[in-house]
Amino acid sequence: MINSNHTQHEKPTLIFVYNADSGLFNLLTDVAHKFFSPQTYACNLCAITHSSLGMKNEWRQYLDTLEVPFEFLHADELKAEYQIEPIKLPAIFVKQSDALKMIIDSDELNACRTIGDLKRIINEKLNGIWLNR
Repeated sequence: MINSNHTQHEKPTLIFVYNADSGLFNLLTDVAHKFFSPQTYACNLCAITHSSLGMKNEWRQYLDTLEVPFEFLHADELKAEYQIEPIKLPAIFVKQSDALKMIIDSDELNACRTIGDLKRIINEKLNGIWLNR
């Protein structure tokens, strides 16, 4: 999913990559896992930003404030689109001129406990990127 409020050429694109594969079966498995055993769910990015009913409103509202385009990928989509594997996920990348650079690794994402934690680390990384341009 690409945020259509921005053109892709204005600024770098944030790419959020889940530690899960795409597809209906995987979606149903993930929903069940989050519901029955959330403490063992393998993707903290998804666990923080989504409930078993979908994207949390606080996260959606934050995404609406971002001044950069963004997209979400699953592990299999990252591999197919960018030929990147193996890599520890979840992770957040910045895409500039068709080059991907990881800005938040799985250890940093897994240390987040709340959407507030996640927003803070994303904002810090984005500020660092803009200052270094």
